[in-house]
Amino acid sequence: MIQLKTDEQIEGIRQSCHMLCELLDSLEDGKIIKEGMSTKDIDTYCHDWITKRHAEPACLHYEGFPAATCISVNDEIIHGIPKANKIIKDGDLVSVDLCINLKGYISDSARTYIVGGKSTAQAEKLVKVTRECLYKGIEAASQPHARVMDIGAAVFKHADKNGFGVVREYCGHGVGFDVHEDPEIPNYVSHSLGNPRLREGMVFAIEPMITMGSRNIIDMPDGWTVVTADHKMAAHFEHTVAITRNGLEILTQI
Repeated sequence: MIQLKTDEQIEGIRQSCHMLCELLDSLEDGKIIKEGMSTKDIDTYCHDWITKRHAEPACLHYEGFPAATCISVNDEIIHGIPKANKIIKDGDLVSVDLCINLKGYISDSARTYIVGGKSTAQAEKLVKVTRECLYKGIEAASQPHARVMDIGAAVFKHADKNGFGVVREYCGHGVGFDVHEDPEIPNYVSHSLGNPRLREGMVFAIEPMITMGSRNIIDMPDGWTVVTADHKMAAHFEHTVAITRNGLEILTQI
């Protein structure tokens, strides 16, 4: 069931989202995500950053997940578990996906960061196109009378036009009161899934997961990490958005 939010509730979610945006912005300066750091170092930074602001990392212990952040490197698509022995190298793509619980209001966002200066042109294109896919989906959602599948159509069209794969097994979703709510927001068009019209009060996360090669995936033995079947790179961007009386608002953007 889709839970529509009131203006007051959206304001609470907005504050959580702005906090999350500030955290992800702080990772952009190259001091936290850099060559020689471990993914556990990044997770510790994010955990401490959140708790010092009297909020909670909503991913920690969610359905048993053991960390504050999902950190996925190179061929890892999503749900990478931070580890002290997983060391970041120059040229890596590092995707950071996390949620913040601020006074009961949940935000969700993800970005892929390019580490150092040794990335390939194709990797840089993948990151650029994945970010563009996110905003193509947002643009589709902002149109009058838009439906969920309009988002997926826009994301898929842009990724496919650029020769990249679109993951189907995982998708965007409602958010705000819980980490995952209805409806599902796929990054492609499916006639077997629901296609509700977007309505005022809906809050949801749009999150393209785009691969350099095959869209096929492998679930790793740790029960969480998902990698590309051909072990080519993947990228992931995500925003939480709200449909308000004034139109669509990107909440995880300041």
